[in-house]
Amino acid sequence: MIISIASGKGGTGKTTVATNLAVSLGDSCMLLDCDVEEPNAHLFLQPQIEKSETVATFIPIVDEGLCTFCRKCADICRFRAIAVLGKKVLVFPELCHSCGGCLVVCPDKAITAGGRELGVVEWGQGAGVALIQGRLRVGEAMSPPLIKKVRAYADTRRTVIIDAPPGTSCPVIAAMRGVNFVLLVTEPTPFGLHDLQLAVEAVRLLDIPCGLVINRCDMGDDQVRDYARQERLPILLEIPFDRKIAEAYSRGRMIVEEMPEWQEKFRELFGQIKLEILADIWRRERQ
Repeated sequence: MIISIASGKGGTGKTTVATNLAVSLGDSCMLLDCDVEEPNAHLFLQPQIEKSETVATFIPIVDEGLCTFCRKCADICRFRAIAVLGKKVLVFPELCHSCGGCLVVCPDKAITAGGRELGVVEWGQGAGVALIQGRLRVGEAMSPPLIKKVRAYADTRRTVIIDAPPGTSCPVIAAMRGVNFVLLVTEPTPFGLHDLQLAVEAVRLLDIPCGLVINRCDMGDDQVRDYARQERLPILLEIPFDRKIAEAYSRGRMIVEEMPEWQEKFRELFGQIKLEILADIWRRERQ
């Protein structure tokens, strides 16, 4: 079972939910921190990093001694990563999406595979939880390939929890595509509602069942709950605006460490997620 924990905006408590849920489940699960631009699950789990791997992606290398400047490589590239200017071929690595199309269409075998470093994948163990995290190279803009690499190491024999990037752009889609359930973390504010609506639209385009966690539930207004009822989105957990929780967070501590009674609440959350997945399977079989 793979559960992606996402949010339409940053700062809603997504990592808080991901880490506390993972610790509550213990060694029966593993956590993938796919927020590769700013991974922060390690701040709470304090893992011992056991190994790391540098991840690179394909970029074309053009041998102008073999090139006939036919422009086929430039024509197939939809991201304008290759330009042919007279008898000169320019490659823009930062624009390349590593599809390899230029390599395939070149009739003169003038293009070979080069590499550009994306970042690193790190493995560790902390608070009884296996953690795999990606860390994007500073200045690198292409995070989806690194996210896919992190996901490739998931042990699907366990429950896999993905801490997705915030927002609804390509990195988030890379962290949600193909999972069994998306748990959306939101807050009861106008900004929270607006970005939740965007996130729900993205999840529905991917045809994945989802549910909500409302963080700081006793502040703001009821517009998020009204929206959830209107859209038939199950609210699976509400976390109050509690000073003790905020203090624990500020010290890099988890809710389940400072308030052990919350461990059962997160286990119940997991049970509800399993029921939602089974209900979705039943609905699909009935169609």
